[in-house]
Amino acid sequence: MELFSISSSSKGNCILLDNKETTLMIDVGISRKRVAEGFEHFGKNPEDLDGILITHEHSDHIKGLGVFLRKYHIPVYATEDTIDYILNKSSIGEVDKELFFPIEKNKSFYIKNTKISPLQISHDAVDPVCYRFDDDSVDNSSGAIVTDLGTYDGKLVNGLHELDSILVESNHDVRMLQMGPYPFRLKQRIWGTKGHLSNEACGDFLNKIINKRMKHIILGHLSGENNYPELAFQAVKNELNFAKAVEDVNQIDLKVASRYEPSCNIKF
Repeated sequence: MELFSISSSSKGNCILLDNKETTLMIDVGISRKRVAEGFEHFGKNPEDLDGILITHEHSDHIKGLGVFLRKYHIPVYATEDTIDYILNKSSIGEVDKELFFPIEKNKSFYIKNTKISPLQISHDAVDPVCYRFDDDSVDNSSGAIVTDLGTYDGKLVNGLHELDSILVESNHDVRMLQMGPYPFRLKQRIWGTKGHLSNEACGDFLNKIINKRMKHIILGHLSGENNYPELAFQAVKNELNFAKAVEDVNQIDLKVASRYEPSCNIKF
């Protein structure tokens, strides 16, 4: 498998996953133009997509979906409640409803050679999920994209066992959020159990799921106002030093995805 981050931030998210005969896009929270530029950057073609997976209905994950679908007629997979919300959202515009296919959280399905597991997460959306990907062929590789969760439980941790790679949310630095300009109600939302993971919480979460197979960790969905890439990297690295499942954390490739540009092409 290969994972490509086209954009990963609180302003817009779009991730590309390629598994030989299967090409998937996760979320379309940026403009069609930026999506196309991201595909071109990685030598890919949007017309080759086998499906679009939507994690939830917030604008930084779907605002480019309508325009994209009117040019590229690609199947869209999301939970039924998320689909209903999207189809009734005026900013999406007219789209072909036949392109939308409902999925069930915590129930795996296949697109070609890729097993996809939508896992329930805690976020203030109608029915949010993250996604795990498994190749059941000889490669037997596994990866996940896990963002937009204020907390996590044992069920999610168990669902993310034995991963080779993960793109995971490291949204904010707690002190920057506390001292920053956001209204208090918005601050409460972000650090609440249905908000976003801080750098330290991200590191603690990773320590719950890290294993000897883990090769790559990408930190994503960074806040532009309440975090810095260098700060996220060092804070998570400090937390990973407490990991018990690996002998040398330095053997894991730890990267921070760009908020606005294509980055972090990894193969696993």
